[in-house]
Amino acid sequence: MNLQQLRYVVATAEHRTMTDAARSLYIAQPALSRAIRDLERELGMTLFARSGRGVMVTAQGRRVVKLAREALDAVHEIEMLAANTHAAGVELRIASTPSLEPGLAGRLLPAYAAEHPGIRVQIVRCDGRDSVVSAVREQRADLGLTDLPVPTDLVTHPVERQEIVLISPPGAGLPEPVPLARLNGMRLVLPTAGSPRRREFDHIFTTYGVRPVVAVESDDRAGWLAAVRDVGAHLLWYRAMAEQAARAGLEVRPLSPALKKVIAVVHARRRLPPMAQDFLAVAEGGSAA
Repeated sequence: MNLQQLRYVVATAEHRTMTDAARSLYIAQPALSRAIRDLERELGMTLFARSGRGVMVTAQGRRVVKLAREALDAVHEIEMLAANTHAAGVELRIASTPSLEPGLAGRLLPAYAAEHPGIRVQIVRCDGRDSVVSAVREQRADLGLTDLPVPTDLVTHPVERQEIVLISPPGAGLPEPVPLARLNGMRLVLPTAGSPRRREFDHIFTTYGVRPVVAVESDDRAGWLAAVRDVGAHLLWYRAMAEQAARAGLEVRPLSPALKKVIAVVHARRRLPPMAQDFLAVAEGGSAA
């Protein structure tokens, strides 16, 4: 028995299919199946039983999976202890979506650095929620900052609610709050079709039965407010942009019913290294606006 086999067991239990587990481990599915069979023969017990297209953890397997997680956590903690003896080389990696990165860099990181000046922080830039999930799952990031929901194999720590507002050109004459039904036929500045944020807004439109008109389609956030002013369209975005919009002479109104996103720090289901635990404590006591 070795650590690699323990990782294979945990991944198979978490994904419930050999194919998905192999993909997460970057190995071929036959190699994973063979390694699991070899371990079962070595232990003299059946860890997984076939269930349709997937696998089910047996009673004995659940005990082995629990112990395997504990063993891997202990190994990870030993590795972090060794890393902490060389503080200059310690780095905390945090994956973030573009809309949340300003709050991460502007508020959370300075607060964390003030308490832990010896820890370097690398922001892993992701183009959306799915990319943050992948970065955390593939261990390219220790933590992720994203909006919910995320898959249940990740642990979530909500840190803030962000409200979506309507940013309009001057003199729009809209009520406050703006009923979501008023978006029907309204000319909007929207992210590019197919992008994570556009899919989010398209889901909102479908849920509330409205069909706005696409006036500008762009992922260039720097140009969105100018487009609202120059084209006379409206923009749906988070309230974090409200102050910037007001400085540009634009109008900001809430929606009815209110649309809010829960922002959370997410991580894999394992014991966090001390530096990640420390960042989580800062995040839960602060804001990612």
